[in-house]
Amino acid sequence: MAPPPLVAIVGAPNVGKSTLFNRLVGRRKSLVTNEPGLTRDRLYGEVRNAPRPFRLVDTGGLRWDDVPFGKEILLQAEAALEEARLVIFVVDARSGATALDADVASFLRRRGADVLLVANKIDDEKHRDAIHDLHRLGLGDPFAVSAEHGRGIDTLLEEVATRLDRLGASEEIAPEAPAIKIALVGRPNVGKSSLLNKLVGEERMVVSDIPGTTRDAVDTHLELPDGRRYQLVDTAGMRRRGRVHATAESLSVMQARHAIDRADVVVLVLDGSEPLTAQDTHIAGYAQEALRPVVVAVNKWDLVEGREQRAKQWAEDVRIRLKFLKDVPVVLLSAKTGQRVPKILGSVDEVHAQASRSVTTPEINRWLQEEAERERRSPAKGGSIRLFYATQTGVRPPRFVLFCNDARRIHFSMRRRLENSLRERFGFGSAPMRITFRSRREPAAR
Repeated sequence: MAPPPLVAIVGAPNVGKSTLFNRLVGRRKSLVTNEPGLTRDRLYGEVRNAPRPFRLVDTGGLRWDDVPFGKEILLQAEAALEEARLVIFVVDARSGATALDADVASFLRRRGADVLLVANKIDDEKHRDAIHDLHRLGLGDPFAVSAEHGRGIDTLLEEVATRLDRLGASEEIAPEAPAIKIALVGRPNVGKSSLLNKLVGEERMVVSDIPGTTRDAVDTHLELPDGRRYQLVDTAGMRRRGRVHATAESLSVMQARHAIDRADVVVLVLDGSEPLTAQDTHIAGYAQEALRPVVVAVNKWDLVEGREQRAKQWAEDVRIRLKFLKDVPVVLLSAKTGQRVPKILGSVDEVHAQASRSVTTPEINRWLQEEAERERRSPAKGGSIRLFYATQTGVRPPRFVLFCNDARRIHFSMRRRLENSLRERFGFGSAPMRITFRSRREPAAR
C-alpha cells in the first residue's frame, strides 16, 4: 500500500505558512513569530482530521534577498516540491499580490505544479474583498482562510481532498511499523544537523558554521533496508537561559525540551574538539529529568589530535561529569567524514531495548527474595527494612513498585543498591529507571 500523499506549503516570507501548517497538523510544531526567515528547513507533519489524510510539509520562503541562508532555503523548498503531489501557495490577502508573490506564482507555473491558491489572514468578512486582487496571479480562484483563527479551514481541507482524488493519489495508507523517536540535542554548532544529514544520507537540514542555524524541531523519517524505522528530531542548539535573547531562540529551547519529552531515546551531541562543558551537563540533565535513555555522540573526532589519549579522557569525563547517566554508551564519531556514524543507531537500538525490557512478576519476586534474604543477614542501622514483594508497572522508562514494611525509612544507599542489582540481573543497562517503595503490613506467618 502506498503512503499518504504529500502536500507542500510554499509562499513568500511571513505570509502565515507556519501558522497554517500548525492549524492543519493540529499542534504547535512549527515556530511562529513575526520574524522573517524563521522556517529554514522542511517540516513534516500528518493531517489526520480531514476528508482524506495526507502528509504536509512546510518550507522556508521561496525567495530570500535580505536574510542569511537564502540559497539553502530555496533548495529546501525545491526539494519539497519534488516530493509533493499538490502545492498550497499561501498569500497574505491583506497585503495584496506583491511582486514577490508574482515571482513565486511564475516559478510554480514553470514547474508545472498543481497549485491551490490560499488567501490567508481573512479574519472577518470585511477582508474578503481583498482576495479579488489575487486573481491576477493566474492560479485560479483563491480560497479565503484565516490560519490564525481557523476560518475557512474545513473548506480548504475538502478542496485538498478533491484535488488529491483528481490527481489519482492512492487511497490506501500503509500501516507503519513502530519507529524509535530520537531527539538530537546539544549546544549550538556541535554538528547535530550534520549528523542527521549523514544518518539519512541527504542534505535534509540546512547546515552552516553559524551557531543557531536550526531553529525548528524537525522530524525526519529514516527506514533502513532491514526494516528498522527511526524518527529523528534535530533540535535547535540549547543555550543557557541568560544568553537566550531573541524570541525565536527562546522558543527553540522550549521545543528542544519538548522534543526530549516526546523522544524514546536522546542523542546528546558533544563537540570532541572542545572540553565537556557545564552546558553539556545541563542539557544532559534535561534528558535525565525526562527519564529518557541517552547515547552520547562525541562529534568532530576527525579534528582531535592524540585521539587514543583523548578517547580515554572523554570516557573518564563522561563517567565523572555525567555520572547521573548510568553507564551511558559513548560513540566517538565524525559527522563530516561518516566515521562511526552508523554505530549511533546500534547504540540507540541497544538503549531502547533496555528501556523496553519487561520482567515477569515471578522473576522479579525471585530476585527480591534474594535481596530480602541479604537484607535480613545485614540489617540496616536502627532496624531492618523487610522487603515483601515487587511488580513492574511499566516500560520506557522501566517502573517498579516494591512493597516493604516501612517505605519512609528506605535509605538512598539501599535504593541505589537495589537499582544496581536490578539492572545487572535483568539487563536494564543504562536505561533510566523509576522505583517506588510502598509500605505494607508484614504478611501473617503461616
